[in-house]
Amino acid sequence: MAFIGLYVFFVTVHAGQNADQLAYDGAQFGQRSVTPFTRRLLDSLPAVSAVLGFILTGGIALLRRNWRTLLVALSVGAAAVLSVQLLKYGVLQRPDLGVPGYAGNSFPSGHTSVAAASALVVFLVSAPRMRPMMAVGGTLFAVLAGVATLANQWHRPSDVIASFLCVAFWGCIGGAVLAWTAPGARAAIRSPTVRPGLGMPPRRASAFIRLLRVLLVPFAVLAGVALAATFLFSLGESANLLVAYVGGVTAIVTSGLLIALCGTQLFSRMP
Repeated sequence: MAFIGLYVFFVTVHAGQNADQLAYDGAQFGQRSVTPFTRRLLDSLPAVSAVLGFILTGGIALLRRNWRTLLVALSVGAAAVLSVQLLKYGVLQRPDLGVPGYAGNSFPSGHTSVAAASALVVFLVSAPRMRPMMAVGGTLFAVLAGVATLANQWHRPSDVIASFLCVAFWGCIGGAVLAWTAPGARAAIRSPTVRPGLGMPPRRASAFIRLLRVLLVPFAVLAGVALAATFLFSLGESANLLVAYVGGVTAIVTSGLLIALCGTQLFSRMP
């Protein structure tokens, strides 16, 4: 539902399209300082994501010898990347509403989906006690890739957030498959007298959840204020672009942290 709402408002509604485009145009402020870095990052992102994901996933799989989890993780990671490409090029369209800028559809972001899917695969194959740490690193990597695509004017903020949501959807599918096929899981679900163990150590999961909440609040507040100012006020061309850009960046960070928070809470309760 969040994915559909994001598409409907920011792609098919004039006000949403305009705000999204303002954030995209406002990335000129980011280009002045980080473009050389983000360009190198974007150019190498698919290869870097694939190599890092392969090394970490292969190493963890060899140590744990949990081939069922490896198969599920690789399957949902590939499905996430492929579904983003299918949605962008074969299903979704960007109507011309008179908003100046790139007219082609860029929703969702393929670059971001590769980074997020790689992080998801590593997260799924990791041992439960290691998942909080992997979630932190994966979230930072995916958010960095998403912000980079905006700062380098490759994608609009809604494109990036949509990729997060798409990968999160497939992560939920993967989690459900792992929970349902885990040894003893069906008995734990069916029998009220059997209590499944937590997917993560409770203390570590709780500490990670608290950390995410602490980080989430300031970014969410700043994103809300910046986006509200973008929609409600006219501050002058340069100010509008800067405010919209800040709103886009903080919205990307907020969405990444929020999805990580929800995912950590979900997997901490997995059998």
